[in-house]
Amino acid sequence: MQIVNGELSIRSAVVTDAPFFGKAWRDGEIMVTAGFPNGLDVKDEDIVRQIEGHSIKLLVLEADGEAIGEMHYKDEGEQTASFGIKIYSKEKRGQGLGSRFIQMLLAELFNNHGCERIIVDAAIRNIAAQRTYQGIGFKEVQVVMGSWVDQLGQSQGHIDYELIKANFQA
Repeated sequence: MQIVNGELSIRSAVVTDAPFFGKAWRDGEIMVTAGFPNGLDVKDEDIVRQIEGHSIKLLVLEADGEAIGEMHYKDEGEQTASFGIKIYSKEKRGQGLGSRFIQMLLAELFNNHGCERIIVDAAIRNIAAQRTYQGIGFKEVQVVMGSWVDQLGQSQGHIDYELIKANFQA
């Protein structure tokens, strides 16, 4: 996959991207909003296997040709896909790039992959993600408290969102 919109691009990850992902995934400061304040204990070889796999599509986010984060999406069946996003670069956060990247991926999934519904979830504590999804048009489906426990033993919850193709405005 290759999607370009001005200075932004989303491209399919390749095995040589594994160190880029590994460095970020092992960094607790980057992974804290995903519930991993100590980072993930993952080896680049494990990431290579994920990139080569077929169930989840791992994507690289680029701004002005520089890799700044990741997205992934998964075909959930029944014309539904799920996705996730993380901007690794502190300098690039809070500039609206996440919303732009999400809209780029949504347009691709709705227009070229037969999706009629896209789902995503946000941690209860991740207010920025919740605002981003709602601003794009996602509707809250349910709040799930105590759905998992983070690395520090804290109970976490999440909010499930969905966006129907008919309600998507690019």
